[in-house]
Amino acid sequence: MKNNEIHSNPLLDEKTVSTQPIFSGKIISLQVDTVTLPDGNTATREVVKHPGAVAVLALNQGKMLVVEQYRQAMGRTEVEIPAGKLDPGEDPLAAAGRELQEETGFHSGELQLLQSFYTSPGFADEIIHLYVTDNAQPGDMALDEDEFLEVSELTLEEAYQYIRDGRIADAKTMMAVYAWHLYTLTGQWH
Repeated sequence: MKNNEIHSNPLLDEKTVSTQPIFSGKIISLQVDTVTLPDGNTATREVVKHPGAVAVLALNQGKMLVVEQYRQAMGRTEVEIPAGKLDPGEDPLAAAGRELQEETGFHSGELQLLQSFYTSPGFADEIIHLYVTDNAQPGDMALDEDEFLEVSELTLEEAYQYIRDGRIADAKTMMAVYAWHLYTLTGQWH
């Protein structure tokens, strides 16, 4: 899904005049775009470029698999669903299966795409593809060498308590909890 393929409104569209690269790192890059506004004036836009990511709402016998890990940007640990960035050219479905197995040791042959969404469209192009499985099977973890985390399982009630307590504070995990709750009410993921 490309941001300009979904919908465009010519009355609001901005046209990029130039792009100045500022920083290029291992995961993100930063650029400053000069744009022409709908009224003909120009402005600058700071844009974080990201390769995209996947996340998995994995249920094992009615409990959600989560990982707790330290998040430098937050300055604390965070409880989240398994997730990770896409490698260049990687299929999101394959990446979801890979991240689930690497971070939790669980695997599933039946991952279903729930939704793809932008995390912070005001300044970043990061898109997350959220998958679900309700038949996660145990296996072996394969963490990256700089990855330290603990795996646990939460009931829906526990997940809501973690949200209230601030232990779950990221949008992708909150969205997964809400989707799971909706599923318990309707029996459908969409």
